[in-house]
Amino acid sequence: MNKTLTAALFGAAAGIALTAQFGGPSLVKPAHAASTYEYLDLFGDVFERTRSAYVEEVDEKELIEAAINGMLTSLDPHSSYLNPDNFTDMQDDTKGEFGGLGIEVTMEDGFVKVVSPIDDTPAAAADIEANDFITHIDGESVLGMTIGEAVDLMRGLVNTDIELTIAREGEDEPIDMTLTRAVIEIKAVKHRIEGDVGILRVSKFSEKTFQNLAKSIADIKEELGANNVSGYIIDLRNNPGGLLTQAVAVSDAFLGQGEIVSTRGRDQRNADRYNAQKGDLADGKPVVVLVNGGSASASEIVAGAIQDHRRGIVVGEKTFGKGSVQTIMPLASKGAIRLTTARYYTPSGRSIQALGIEPDIIVEQVELKEDDDKKKNRRSYSESQIRGSLSNDSLTDEDLKQRADDEALHQRRLELREEDYQLSYALDLLQGLSVYSALNDEN
Repeated sequence: MNKTLTAALFGAAAGIALTAQFGGPSLVKPAHAASTYEYLDLFGDVFERTRSAYVEEVDEKELIEAAINGMLTSLDPHSSYLNPDNFTDMQDDTKGEFGGLGIEVTMEDGFVKVVSPIDDTPAAAADIEANDFITHIDGESVLGMTIGEAVDLMRGLVNTDIELTIAREGEDEPIDMTLTRAVIEIKAVKHRIEGDVGILRVSKFSEKTFQNLAKSIADIKEELGANNVSGYIIDLRNNPGGLLTQAVAVSDAFLGQGEIVSTRGRDQRNADRYNAQKGDLADGKPVVVLVNGGSASASEIVAGAIQDHRRGIVVGEKTFGKGSVQTIMPLASKGAIRLTTARYYTPSGRSIQALGIEPDIIVEQVELKEDDDKKKNRRSYSESQIRGSLSNDSLTDEDLKQRADDEALHQRRLELREEDYQLSYALDLLQGLSVYSALNDEN
């Protein structure tokens, strides 16, 4: 049986082998086996009575699928049945292109909980936030729905509208919003340069994440010159996870050796360990990892590996805390089941299930915008602005140009603090790390 290994809301785990041992012939049926058959008979009895006596005619296929899904969802929020359509949608998700709102969700207390919105999607544009609860979809309460049913309602034809009602911590009243469905094309990794720092925005761990990451690092090196890069910021905020193999590959890009993650299920003989190979795409340059409450599963694997190996500093807010792994098991019906089969552990042996990863430095996202009047009244003076002050006769033309570049960079950093305080903090921290690293190299 082929098994698609995934992490995050799709999960990841080693394959499962079911074994049976037979001794000599026996005419006595084991007690637990008898009990199992009795319960299967009970299921058949309930199914037949429901099919024949319910007040309205029922769809037998839907009734059986609901029973299967009920069995799986009773185990934990991440185990579920995927009918053929759902299975196809899930495969599209991991390939990085699908239709909908661009939102990763789970179930909690009967409501749909947002794990994170995905960059450049209708959900992100509508300012849906991690940890929001979706209470109604097009006016219909989600209470009593399965996660699959809620997701099916949110999917639909491109360019059609959908109304969501959101409950958000700190807000007294529910928030009603209208979103327009779109084809969601996710570029797993985007990059940009701030000064001499490469910023790697990893939004999802899909099939091409490592490939996109490697190209982004190569592009940064080409633009700045490999020796001129002071370090890298790996932005995993609101990254809900994805494929385990890609989480391992991204971690390996910055680690030259050691364990990245291990998975352990009910049978310890099926435990798996994933280790880094030689080589570091970042050439040993300082690394800062940005995380928040929307960073889940595969994102937590990467952050945990880099943190445990002290390869970089994790900055931001505590992560989501999804430390279980799921196996997607295709069925003969062309559907599949998503079954929790193991927990994963960081290199130091930590399980982050329901705990999350605590950043090395906690930095909350805050706004530092000032009123225009305050900006106008603010004054900054220096010696150079005093009338008649002496000029600096040691500056060359190259020095003057460097000063102008430094001033432009300083102004950009001030703007960035208003736009994205966490990222600005990471840049300042990385600059300090690069200076410290250079001093150590000289000594």
